[in-house]
Amino acid sequence: MEHRTLGRTGVKVSPLCLGAMMFGAIGNRDHDECTSIIHAALDAGINFIDTADVYSSGESEEIVGKALVGRRDDVVLASKVHGAMGKDPNRAGNSRRWIVRACEDSLRRLRTDHLDLYQIHRPDADCDIDETLAALSDLVHAGKVRSIGSSTFPPSEIVEAQWVAERRSRERFVCEQPPYSLLVRGIEADVLPTCQRYGMGVIPWSPLAAGWLSGRYRLGAELPTSRRAERLPWRYDMSLPENQRKLEAADALGRLADEAGIRLVHLAVAWVLRHPAVSAAIIGPRTMEQLESQIDAPDVCLETDLLDRIDAIVPPGTNFSLADSGYVPAAVADPGRRRR
Repeated sequence: MEHRTLGRTGVKVSPLCLGAMMFGAIGNRDHDECTSIIHAALDAGINFIDTADVYSSGESEEIVGKALVGRRDDVVLASKVHGAMGKDPNRAGNSRRWIVRACEDSLRRLRTDHLDLYQIHRPDADCDIDETLAALSDLVHAGKVRSIGSSTFPPSEIVEAQWVAERRSRERFVCEQPPYSLLVRGIEADVLPTCQRYGMGVIPWSPLAAGWLSGRYRLGAELPTSRRAERLPWRYDMSLPENQRKLEAADALGRLADEAGIRLVHLAVAWVLRHPAVSAAIIGPRTMEQLESQIDAPDVCLETDLLDRIDAIVPPGTNFSLADSGYVPAAVADPGRRRR
């Protein structure tokens, strides 16, 4: 695979990043099979792996750690912190207290002495960003983390983090990990341009739009079932107008891919990689078959007329619903924050 530079870090990463969310209890419970998938990805040229402590309550990190024994030095390894890791309210969020403890836990599970990239999984409305950046900076200075990043941050908070880092001499976020796909284009309006202005790398998650672009969602066809749909039923409830519109768009994109002689999965991943802000697209296979179906996507060439037809189906900067943004700010989710 042809490598790309992650932002301005100088680190070279493959255009596909192996996302490990589906390794463990919420996806594939077979550790040996997950290890085989990781090894197959590495053998195919992927050198970038992304996980998080919250994925299957640490099980994903444990699987990745076992799989990388003897191969750690060849991998750009990323993890994330923020999600709840127990009932204790202090075992979550972006406080110094939790970040330092969570990093040590992740290093232990991943069987490594450092992370190449450590990311804040979501914003924390109750925590000062300087508190977060100060803790992360200390981890960098201690050699436990090489670079830091954000995930699913609104553009205003991306800018604030950059400003605070500059004014208070903190380490800065070198990349952002947002949701981005043919069906989730909201970040084109502000997040991607903001990242470009600050020289931040972008590693989008869910280029297949949580399965909507797998090729199985077509008008007139029986809708597939999945564990993800069971966990997040509102994102697949066809009685909701936004999901019906998404189905219609997925069907139109599927027909366009058929006409172009391109698998929809390849079209979806290749399209994400075409944006000049994108460093690598995160793919999250649960099975070896899913990995094999996506591994060749970077080789697909998309002509300008095809890109124009995609824009006609899903206009640039469009999200079908607020849930697609991956993060709903507390000011929107909590009525108490906007009512006297």
